[in-house]
Amino acid sequence: MPVASRTRVIAATPERLWRIVGDPSHLARWWPKVERIEGVRRGAFTEVMRTKKGRAIRADFHIVEAERQQRFVWTQDVEGTPFERFLSLNEVAADLETEGDGTRVTLTVRQKLRGLSRVGGGFMLKRATRRQLDEALDALAGLV
Repeated sequence: MPVASRTRVIAATPERLWRIVGDPSHLARWWPKVERIEGVRRGAFTEVMRTKKGRAIRADFHIVEAERQQRFVWTQDVEGTPFERFLSLNEVAADLETEGDGTRVTLTVRQKLRGLSRVGGGFMLKRATRRQLDEALDALAGLV
């Protein structure tokens, strides 16, 4: 199962970062490729992304864990969607921990591939996911 993780210390308090990380409606501001967030309701939300060809793609998520100012975990609802062909799990975790005058932010993505994607796809997916996490951390640092 491909797992990618990136950590960075960001010059902000856990409280300040939590207002962004702990609220799915802010994902479009810092999560790569997310154009907007729709349908935010208690425990669930929908990401709207755009392909390189300009087609909108919707992905539904639900919140698995939310420990105020410490941990926020969300997972994609893949069953019954086009994502189901190649993914059986797509879970993202954001962990916040005070470090000096800043906050250590660790982003971790766990993905379980399905079907032919499992053959050799894990390495490429992990590399692409690491880049995505670096972009997310850059954007998050730029917001605070």
